[in-house]
Formats: sequence, structure tokens, C-alpha cells
Amino acid sequence: MEWTDSAIVLSARPHGESGAILDVLTRDHGRHAGLVRGSKNRALLQAGNGLMVHWRARLPEQLGSFTLELAQARAGALMESRPALQGLNAFTAMAGGALPERMAYPFLFDAAEILLGAMMDQDFAHWGPLYVRWEAGLLEALGFGLDLAQCAATGVTAELIYVSPRTGRAVSREAGADYAGRLLALPEFLLSSHNAPDLAATRAGLQLTGHFLAERVFAPQGRELPAARLKLESLALPARESE
Repeated sequence: MEWTDSAIVLSARPHGESGAILDVLTRDHGRHAGLVRGSKNRALLQAGNGLMVHWRARLPEQLGSFTLELAQARAGALMESRPALQGLNAFTAMAGGALPERMAYPFLFDAAEILLGAMMDQDFAHWGPLYVRWEAGLLEALGFGLDLAQCAATGVTAELIYVSPRTGRAVSREAGADYAGRLLALPEFLLSSHNAPDLAATRAGLQLTGHFLAERVFAPQGRELPAARLKLESLALPARESE
């Protein structure tokens, strides 16, 4: 049993004297673990790096082993910037903690490649909204996608500015006026890509996807949203508040 696929390193932990158990997000085989033998591969195992991995096992249910080839060295560049490092830590924690093993989500992998590339080259104002969209895609992949097409109460498609924290459905300005304090803000950039969002919109987006990931993905497993993900919201605060 064997295959070859593109992969993003999520984490690695030591195994034996010189080996490691590597956890990666692959394009066509989902989140997958495998044994990496030998110390010569250690430099490749840093989170965020893009690899070409070849997995082999006698039986499909076994851990199996990886042989690796570096496809894109991202880890060094991501670690040079504190915001990018926080973004990387949040991404790996969410992908590693939320995705089931060996379930393929090619669109989620492709979006992650774009996101990590933006983290390397752009500031948080640019890649923050991409991260929110990636988490919205994560919810979709797991069967908990947000329904933002029309107002849950009236069916209108205009002035959708809220989301019900219970159903994940959009609510219009008029329908939600009396319940605004109990509803989540719906940032416009999740409905349209025409306008560049500001920090407040990105923060609202992080709070929105974070709420549903916490309630629908992590809480049923008896876990909380990863600390690395909670720290990410500090990047969307005004300068004085984030100090």
C-alpha cells in the first residue's frame, strides 16, 4: 500500500533515537501521519513547510512510513514575523485539531497553500481575512457550513449583517434589530470580495468562525478552541488594545 501526494507539515514529534512521527495535511489523502526515519530529515519537519511525501505501509490501517522531498521552504520566512508565526500556529492547531484523519478535502488544502503564501509575503491586514475564509471552509468541510445566502427570518438577501449563534444562518438588519445583542456580526467580506475589510471586520470574522468551531467541532470532543487560535484575535485589535 503506497501513494505520493503534496503535503503541508502540521507537526512532528520525536520517535526513538532519530525518528519522528510526522503529521501532515495532504491534498488528496487528508490529514495523515507517518513515521520518518533518520535525523537528516529534521530540517524538513518544521511546521508550514511544503513537502512531496511518499507513504508506504503493508496494510492501509497501519501508521506507515514517509519518505520526503522539500517542495517549498516556508518555515523560516513564517518564523521571521511574529504575526505570521501566530497565524501559522493557529492554522496548524486548527487543522491538526479539527480535521479527521485520512479524509481528503482538496479545496481546503489549496486554500491553505494560498493562505500560507500570503502569510509569508503580506501583513495581517491582507492575510487575516483569508484566514477567516479558510476557517469558514473548514466548517463547510466538516458539515457545519454557515448559511449566509438569505435571512433566516424573512428570506431577504439584502442587508445581511448578523448570524444566529444557534443556527449559523444569516439575519438581516431589520429582522435582527431587536436581538442584536444576542447575534454574531456578519462581516461583509464573507458575502463579497469587492471591499477590503478593516481590522474590525476581520475581528468579527474570527469571532464568527471561532464560535462555531468551538461549539460544533471542539466542544463535542470535550475540548476547547486551541490557545494558538485564541491568541490570533489579538492581531485584529487596534494597536493600543493589542499592546
